[in-house]
Amino acid sequence: MRNTADTQRPVTPPAGGADVARVASTAPRSSALFATAIGDCGLAWQGDVLTNVLLPADDAATTRSLLRHLSGAEAAVEPWPPFVQQAVASMQALIRGEAVSLGEVPLAWGRVGPFERRVYEITQRLAPGETSTYGDVARELGDAGAARAVGVALGRNPWPLVVPCHRVLAAGGKLGGFSAPGGVATKERLLAIEAPLARRDGELF
Repeated sequence: MRNTADTQRPVTPPAGGADVARVASTAPRSSALFATAIGDCGLAWQGDVLTNVLLPADDAATTRSLLRHLSGAEAAVEPWPPFVQQAVASMQALIRGEAVSLGEVPLAWGRVGPFERRVYEITQRLAPGETSTYGDVARELGDAGAARAVGVALGRNPWPLVVPCHRVLAAGGKLGGFSAPGGVATKERLLAIEAPLARRDGELF
């Protein structure tokens, strides 16, 4: 995999800023499970933003229970809102090994602090098949000594896959930690799925 902290693809936050946060805070919370190539994933939303994404636990019932605990959201009846349907389709395609960008998925940025948001926006710039390190992200933040804080922030990431924390490694190419269900084994599996998508040195496309 190409190791880079590419800065050529800026992440655009959802339009509306504080207004979006206010609308979302008064809207009902909803959740859903969806099938993927690695098992049933889950997501939750409020208003028109995602509040949580959850990678597969041991079984669908456990995933649903964890999602309810994390989000406080009840299962929604289909059809889901169009932005949820699009997010689900994109995540399913990514886990099938397709080079899909999730940068346009609207997220509930108001639930994370300024430092976490900066870490997550840098992480979102990593394309499928690309990796970076905690130290690289810290240096891009302008604080080379913040690698541990970057790791803590990524461990709290509410939106795995959309904010692809699995693409950020420890020094020396070691996998580092992964707080999603399945732990490091899930991280390794996602990286293996994306490995064929990595651009090689000298390739333009």
